[in-house]
Amino acid sequence: MHEFAQQLLVGLQVGSIYALIALGYTMVYGVLKLINFAHGDVYMVGAYAGLGGVFVLGSWLPAHAHVLTILPSPIGAVIVLLAAMVAGALLGLIIEQAAYRPLRTRAWIAPAVFLGAASGYVAHGIAMDQTSAEGVSNIVGIVTWLLVALLLFVSQKRRKENQSTRLTALITAIGVSLFIENFSNLPGIFTPDTRFFPTVVNIPDTVGPGGAQVQTPTLLIFGMSVVLVLLLTYIVRGTKMGKAIRAVSFDMDAAALMGISTDRVISFTFALGAALAGAAGVMVQALSHTSFNPYVGIQIGLKAFVAAVLGGIGNIPGAMVGGMIMGIAETMVVAYGPKVGIPSTYRDAVAFFLLILILLVKPAGLLGRYVPEKV
Repeated sequence: MHEFAQQLLVGLQVGSIYALIALGYTMVYGVLKLINFAHGDVYMVGAYAGLGGVFVLGSWLPAHAHVLTILPSPIGAVIVLLAAMVAGALLGLIIEQAAYRPLRTRAWIAPAVFLGAASGYVAHGIAMDQTSAEGVSNIVGIVTWLLVALLLFVSQKRRKENQSTRLTALITAIGVSLFIENFSNLPGIFTPDTRFFPTVVNIPDTVGPGGAQVQTPTLLIFGMSVVLVLLLTYIVRGTKMGKAIRAVSFDMDAAALMGISTDRVISFTFALGAALAGAAGVMVQALSHTSFNPYVGIQIGLKAFVAAVLGGIGNIPGAMVGGMIMGIAETMVVAYGPKVGIPSTYRDAVAFFLLILILLVKPAGLLGRYVPEKV
């Protein structure tokens, strides 16, 4: 009985992480009817941002200020978590401003700044490999940046607003995801090297009496996930911006006519969902001490997307329910599958089996509802 309770708690912990990331998918879909496939990569950036926070708190501040070592400590761990959430929120804003907003408006400045800078950085690196001349490489990078900015300015001024199809948005989302993963692999960014978190907070390995002991990181991850979900629920249900999010989700055109700034609401939604994904990244990688690299967000992002669809895409309680079901199902396959002839390596297959089963039985998801599309 103790073993089942432990496995159930592990399943809830895994499911809570899926739920945190799935909430980002479901919020963006609820507002824009867009699947942001780059959301799993926000999880990855959150992990790296947390690692950067560990470096600053553990190395820079004690060396440059008359303070005690901040890490490992609970206060330092909270600061690292907040750093990951801020980095995730900023990345979410950049993705929305540079990739998705230009699809529905004629905006060109944000994509010119970010996409142009990224293109210039890559061109600079290629020129350095070919010539090893810093001055020439700098010129190549700046010229590339300016050319990309000019191209975006001309093309955006010629296009009409709200002319992009859903297929265009889907392809853009996949492209953004691939871009973030491969750009992060560059030598001057995160590099392909495997990273590990040092100890962020000193905690006992296990807690609980006798045979009912459970892993402390499991309890912490689950507890913090619950707190973040409750905070999100309050923002969506009890604040003015939350009401605006629900209004835009219900009818964007009517919300705009009522004076709601839809662009502002969309940006806030991206930032809020991305902050949760960033928090998930630093919590999992820091407390579980598992290795990670720029591709760490692919699999967990895909499973979180499955969780969002499972619960009903666009439905916040559905995302939480879907995440919990996914986490518990995976954990039980690993714990008890071999006893009934199911290899533990099938833990990933169970996610997609559940997805197919639910979509066959209830296409809108467990808590979703079918809404006829307007033509």
